[in-house]
Amino acid sequence: MKLHELRDNPGATKTKKRVGRGPGSGKGKMGGRGIKGQKSRSGVALNGYEGGQMPLYMRLPKRGFNKPNRKAFAVVNLGLIQKFIDAKKLDAKGEITEDALIESGLVRRKLDGIRVLAKGDFSAKVTLSVTGASKSAVEAVEKAGGKLNTAAAAE
Repeated sequence: MKLHELRDNPGATKTKKRVGRGPGSGKGKMGGRGIKGQKSRSGVALNGYEGGQMPLYMRLPKRGFNKPNRKAFAVVNLGLIQKFIDAKKLDAKGEITEDALIESGLVRRKLDGIRVLAKGDFSAKVTLSVTGASKSAVEAVEKAGGKLNTAAAAE
């Protein structure tokens, strides 16, 4: 087999029907759009319209609720904090604040605060002060001999 002998499998490709190319093409003159009317014009999208029948998106019940003032926290796992401490990107001797986490590159932006979760192994004896933390994260830090302060508890 040579490069010029390569072919797709028979029936794998199908040529596109070219509309509006004369009466012999089978889709000439008006290109299968009929005469006049909104749908014969270009740029018309009647999606969701079901000919007067109640559309599907209106027949289905409304679900859920999006709280307009909900808080979005940047989430950090303890395993990642440990990794950054081991790589000397975070100083375990001083207090680790939210600003320190951002400076180290562990968190991109603070959003409404930083929340610590307990995923991963944690062994450093540090003082962490963040907006929020899960119960298991607080336990894991205290078990390692450190302290986790949350701003949510101070409020």
